[in-house]
Amino acid sequence: MRSIANRHGKRKRLGEAAGWSAMDFHTQPMDTKVELIRALIPLGLMAVQKMLEVEVCRLAGGRYSRDGDHYRHGTNPGSVKLQGQRHRVRVPRVRDRRAQEVPLESWAALRETREADEVLLRRVLTDCRVATMRRPRRPCLEQLVCPQPVSHTLVCGGDRREAQGVSRAGFIETAAGSGSSRRQDLCRGHPGHCAGGHDGRQVPLDFVQTGTENARVLTPFLRDLVDRGLDISQGLLVVIDGSKGLRSAVRQAFGKYAVVQRCQWHKRENVVAYLSKAQQPIWRRRLQQAYERPTYQEAKGQLMQLHQELSVLNQSAAASLHEGLEETLSLHELGVFPLLGQSFKTTNCLESLNALIEERCGHVDHWKNSNQKHRWLAASLMDIEPRLRRIQGYRHLPKLRMALMKALRIELTIRKEAA
Repeated sequence: MRSIANRHGKRKRLGEAAGWSAMDFHTQPMDTKVELIRALIPLGLMAVQKMLEVEVCRLAGGRYSRDGDHYRHGTNPGSVKLQGQRHRVRVPRVRDRRAQEVPLESWAALRETREADEVLLRRVLTDCRVATMRRPRRPCLEQLVCPQPVSHTLVCGGDRREAQGVSRAGFIETAAGSGSSRRQDLCRGHPGHCAGGHDGRQVPLDFVQTGTENARVLTPFLRDLVDRGLDISQGLLVVIDGSKGLRSAVRQAFGKYAVVQRCQWHKRENVVAYLSKAQQPIWRRRLQQAYERPTYQEAKGQLMQLHQELSVLNQSAAASLHEGLEETLSLHELGVFPLLGQSFKTTNCLESLNALIEERCGHVDHWKNSNQKHRWLAASLMDIEPRLRRIQGYRHLPKLRMALMKALRIELTIRKEAA
């Protein structure tokens, strides 16, 4: 009765305990979060030690006990992961009467957790640039106990995580990610690099390491996408820059099933590069206005007029404008430029992806080998893909599909094959 009275008295003095939801925790200031985690981590370590002690008592009895088939044999240093950090613990040892080590099931279960590996990989890619082994811009791992990060050793939670350990964990995660991303088949219905199906999701399909954009390398690369499941039967819109090797590879890999849209930004910059600096802003604006015309006839007519003026002013600039002019107007010719021109008239989808990769890999000063490059690029793409937004105008993708099939006469071919 006295213990019950004491509990009631404590409740009366302190009030009822209020539980917190995850939303309540995330809305708290950083200082409050830090204090809560600092208070919870010791409790977690205490629970770990209690769990190990319970199993040891079950196997070998209490301390100094000599009964049974097992006996205590000191402790070993170990560590467990709590809140994404590794903390030191003392792991008790148990032996049988033949002096053979008896593994603890609870310790094996605690060591199998990989909860922190994904956190570590994300921090390596985005926050601390561990690959360079330089002073991090922001604290690595959790902010609460990393007051003075030092090179080659990250001080976290009273424990030291050596650079070798971070590198090893990163190798395991990136190797697994690279292998899974390169082996997986592609879903049917991806019309190109960035727009998946009719929902407009941006999906990085694959990558290849090459010194130049030549057709000999890129043709088998693109054909491999088809072999892995890229559906080209209903036509593709392929947005590229002015690379001749890439254009040739698209022609050889996709044949009649591809319509090429040349990047208008690259074309415009290539043209104005032949002009003087004083003339460049004027012609850049005029070319942009011509490309923004809503219909094919209007855009083509205005561009041809600019071509005539450039022929008098600068023949090299005029030749650059004329080269591949029709392919810069593919969206106009398909009749979908007002609907999807914002997304597909340039290679900005790919350029923005390259910029995000640069944020994660650009601080690496030295690549040890090609395998490391592939692992880091694959890990970066896997980290970036869930954050990519849908393309602008994605609801009009079915209209693009119908326009492609009509332009490529795919529907007629399908009917003949069916007959």
